[in-house]
Amino acid sequence: MTLLQRARHPGLVLIQLEFGRLKRMKYQKKGNCPKKYSTGHLLALLCFILILGLPTIGIGGGLYLNEFGTPSMGVAGAGANAVAVDASTSFHNAAGMTRIKGKELMATGGLLNATVEFDPDDDTPIPGGDGGDAGGPAPIIGGFYVHSLSDKWKLGANLITITGAVLDYDDDWTGRYLNTEVTLLTVTFFPSIAYRVNKWLSLGGGPQIMYADLEMKAMAPPPFGSGEVKIDGNDVAFGFGLGALFEVSERTRFGLVYQSEIEPEFDGDVSIDPPGISVSTDTTITLARFVKLAGYHEINERWALLGTVGWEDWSAFEDVNISTELGDQKIPRNWKDTWKIAAGIHFRPVEKWLLQLGFAYDTSPVDSDDRTPDMPIDRQIRYATGVQYNWSDKLSTGAQLVYADYGNAKINNDLLRGDYKRNDFLFFALNANWKF
Repeated sequence: MTLLQRARHPGLVLIQLEFGRLKRMKYQKKGNCPKKYSTGHLLALLCFILILGLPTIGIGGGLYLNEFGTPSMGVAGAGANAVAVDASTSFHNAAGMTRIKGKELMATGGLLNATVEFDPDDDTPIPGGDGGDAGGPAPIIGGFYVHSLSDKWKLGANLITITGAVLDYDDDWTGRYLNTEVTLLTVTFFPSIAYRVNKWLSLGGGPQIMYADLEMKAMAPPPFGSGEVKIDGNDVAFGFGLGALFEVSERTRFGLVYQSEIEPEFDGDVSIDPPGISVSTDTTITLARFVKLAGYHEINERWALLGTVGWEDWSAFEDVNISTELGDQKIPRNWKDTWKIAAGIHFRPVEKWLLQLGFAYDTSPVDSDDRTPDMPIDRQIRYATGVQYNWSDKLSTGAQLVYADYGNAKINNDLLRGDYKRNDFLFFALNANWKF
């Protein structure tokens, strides 16, 4: 029995696909394919790598990051859907735009740096190194705008992006047949509209348009020599968000938001070189819908408390759907729903300064038997701090710092066993908000 046949996920592929039909698959040769590589085995290998690689988009858009440079970073996202005091509310909760007077624009920029260091168990099946530090830096860019049509009607627009090498393991590491490198770009645009129903209730929402481009690499397992498997794909996907803001009093308000699921369909190629073949394929994954309830309460002019509870429907990510000329295949990933809690404090020592402190916790979306190194995500803990300064009635700026611990992310499958001795992200961002 070969290594490919022993592996848990490839076994599912080999059971489901009929090799008689595989031989009828059309593919493009880039060079001579050695006779020992049957078409069926090559395509099974490509599907195998595809299964393990493409869902990496979930890191950029799902288990959704909150760190886009807005002031809510300073409280780990706590209360972000209820604060509604600057242009970023058009992103966090469109309904909160009814609290904005006139027009406001916020620009954000920052950097995230990941440290991802794997510690293989002694009995891990594939010999090799630990992969080194697979993390790296990536820029954070965001833009948020609110336009007042009247006291009751508001329009908003938001643009956020993350780009960079999310993961880059050494080529000779023990998990090289699963993943060696991922490069990811996501750009998301949110137009929105809000309406004030009465003095205590506002409603808002809008469509979400996401462009995602992904490239993933892994080494080809035996008996395919030392070839490299490369996957690339991109798509434009659509969703929508809805929000409500409940203003209980001048000092207390609650925000409720719903984000629909998004299903990008990656139309791209999977290639292996050598021997040099390429297969076109479409793969659909599901980015979870979520619901968040947030609260904001001013104790007095100096102190405020913020909090958030949330649910994310990651059980919808149970399967990855692959479409080729052979038809559709469903590959299990076996994720489960997650829960979020976050708490934060605002302290204003003087009128112009605002100091922030926050904490957040997310439950794990996957068990060790189903976890793979393309998505080394466990429970998440965030510690955050930040500062905002009002230069005038028209301009404020701020800086935020977040440390996120993604857990030891233990992996226990047929190709890789071990856990992560370091698995954390550091986010730093600046923001500026203009009123005009």
